[in-house]
Amino acid sequence: MQPMAASFFLNRNDMRNMNSTSNGHDSEKLPALGSYKILSLVWRATKVMTLSVALALLMAMVYPAHFKAQADEKINDEVRVMETNYKSLEKKLLVLQNAMTTIEQRDDQLYRRVLGVAPMDDALRNGGVGGALRYTEIRTISSGNADRILELNVKVDKLRRKLYMESVSQDEVLQWAESKKELFAATPAIQPVSNGPLVTKTSGFGMRMDPFYRVIALHTGIDFAAPEGTPVYATADGEIIAANALAYGYGKMITIDHGHGYLTRYAHLLECEARVGMHVKRGERIALVGNTGLSTAAHLHYEVIFQGTIVDPINYFFADITPRVYNNITHVSSVQEAMVEN
Repeated sequence: MQPMAASFFLNRNDMRNMNSTSNGHDSEKLPALGSYKILSLVWRATKVMTLSVALALLMAMVYPAHFKAQADEKINDEVRVMETNYKSLEKKLLVLQNAMTTIEQRDDQLYRRVLGVAPMDDALRNGGVGGALRYTEIRTISSGNADRILELNVKVDKLRRKLYMESVSQDEVLQWAESKKELFAATPAIQPVSNGPLVTKTSGFGMRMDPFYRVIALHTGIDFAAPEGTPVYATADGEIIAANALAYGYGKMITIDHGHGYLTRYAHLLECEARVGMHVKRGERIALVGNTGLSTAAHLHYEVIFQGTIVDPINYFFADITPRVYNNITHVSSVQEAMVEN
């Protein structure tokens, strides 16, 4: 093996020298010359091997550090991306939570209030999500973001439960609305004449001085001043049970039975266009304003009767007037009643 290794590192001069010695010239120097060449070759081989080992060691130290730096940079990039995604998810989740709160408030304060249904119990809406092992997999994550991931999952699960409970609530509200659909249609909800914000209301419901007998008496409805021939409209769905009836004091009059305990009466009419037995819809024209019966000028006297008791019609104009107008009207009526009492 040594001759082969040595010949591998011989240069041309060495080969010539060896050839010359092999030809018998100066043969006595051959052993010394051969030993020197071998030692020289061994020394060169040692240097090459040392250099190779040094390079190998250097690569072994540099390459892993280089690759590790690249890996660390990649991990840092991924962490930054995850951090950005977390923040984005948290913002979106907050928007959804706020929207859910608005829907819940509208459900309780509007839909259920209008339908006369009690608000949903907060304990049902805000109930937790059970299961001791629910987040076990997340808790086993060996990451600095494990707590944040767990928190996001808990919030999402709570929001999912709220959405489910709200869907149940909406179904309940829909059922109530269907069951009360006929009641809504039968409930007086508009003014009997096209009158805007009641600017031509001449007399309200309550105690007042009777214009004919000059005594304090209960005025059982609301009077609307309007020219003769002004259209009169049904204030709710129902059946005409009296028309052209010449009741004392009321003149020509129409009475509508709306069902569910509601009746409405329209008096001092010029002409009744609806007939007994007809079924009318809210807003349908039924008569013309007149000046018949005990009346000082053309106007419509309008009454609402609920379960046999005459009630203030002002409480049944909610489809026509704003809360502010309603408050103004009730304030004026209360002042008028106080003046009558004094």
